Amino acid sequence: MSWTSQNPDVPDDPRGAGPGFADWSGLPTTARAEAAAACAAWAPEVQARFGCFAELCTAQTNAAGPLASLPYAAKDMFDSVGRSPGCGLPAAGDDASGPAPERAAAVLDRLDGAGARRVGFTTMTALAYEPSGVGKALNPWNREIVPGGSSAGSAVAVAAGAVFAALGSDTAGSLRIPAQACGVTAWKPTFGAVPVAGAMTLAPSLDTIGLLARSARDIQLLAPVLATDRTFPSEPPARAALLSDAVEASEAPIRAACRDGAEGIAACGVTLEQRSGLPTIEALSDPLFLILQAEAAAQHGGLALAAREPTLARRLAKGLDIAPDRLAAAKAALAEATAPVLDNLFGAAGALLLPVMPIRTPPVAVADPASADFHAATLYRLSAYTRFVNALGLPAVAVPVGFDDRGMPVALQIVGRPGTDGALLALAAALQARTGWHRRRPTEITDFPSPLAQRGS
Repeated sequence: MSWTSQNPDVPDDPRGAGPGFADWSGLPTTARAEAAAACAAWAPEVQARFGCFAELCTAQTNAAGPLASLPYAAKDMFDSVGRSPGCGLPAAGDDASGPAPERAAAVLDRLDGAGARRVGFTTMTALAYEPSGVGKALNPWNREIVPGGSSAGSAVAVAAGAVFAALGSDTAGSLRIPAQACGVTAWKPTFGAVPVAGAMTLAPSLDTIGLLARSARDIQLLAPVLATDRTFPSEPPARAALLSDAVEASEAPIRAACRDGAEGIAACGVTLEQRSGLPTIEALSDPLFLILQAEAAAQHGGLALAAREPTLARRLAKGLDIAPDRLAAAKAALAEATAPVLDNLFGAAGALLLPVMPIRTPPVAVADPASADFHAATLYRLSAYTRFVNALGLPAVAVPVGFDDRGMPVALQIVGRPGTDGALLALAAALQARTGWHRRRPTEITDFPSPLAQRGS
């Protein structure tokens, strides 16, 4: 379906069965309190259907600030006062529990201080290590398709209308992969732009905290609250480069949707060129995996995971064998290569366009190690186009750009040089002003409360 056929004033699902969800920035101020109350009432029903919350929160009363009443959720990896995060792990019992945190994670403090209303903490894969999201939440577009990980619950909560935004983390694609799977928008910030204090660490050299939301416009509201020392210009880049070899190496439905998305960006007045970059991207995978495995093992290898999470324990064990000098060499090689790699990838372009994933979002059976149909190579391919962003510390935005042949969402990745977060969000917002892909309602939701429905723009 071409972008030109979309009418953003009349959003509906792929089968034209009804209205889509509203975004916060499109609601009149007078309607926001009603929408926030609808989210609080709707969230338990979303939890019952899709299992995306680890815990629902009591409604907060503070409604002052730039984000007054905005309903949000947080991945279950952030400290809050009196509550330790579960981090996707089975309960370890009282003997293994440390003292409850006395202060909240920095990002929770910032959102709460701006008046946002925390609806709950969302489910995640164990220690944010696994990219499919299998076993943590059900995809509201199709329960037999993975929701994406590791920020699975956050993406599902946004997609199902329980919240307008959700915090997640991204170490190798954990925001952008579930954004595609669940048909929502994701912002993976420049490395270091958003504070990580009070958040579970996986690989400190790669970890970023970011957002999932209905639209880029909503993320534009929240981003300056989270990244207080950054500026967020409202102008998109003048030039963008489509990585044509990455597009051509993708499955046919991914190619078609991402080319439609690129056409939509060109229609926003952005000069679009085509470049090759797939070999460069692929060459960054080995050093990223080495850093990820070594740092994750250093952070979590001492946990008694063998009985609780045997698959994760085996994965972490690989990192324990990486010598410190190999880790240092990998980091040094990446640091030395960053400038020439960026010049090679971007040229004169201010943004790169490529699929979030080269494959359609896979079925649960293919991604579940306990299934007879499990295919390990599929898990590897989920992050094939997202890892390089973390390896280089780049910002990226994932935006819905269509649907595959099964009616599942497809997303385009917009990547920039460090510090260009605002321009990328502006470009995503410009695209979404012309299209309705991000407003589509998941096919398994037909009865969401009317205050959450799109009212036109």
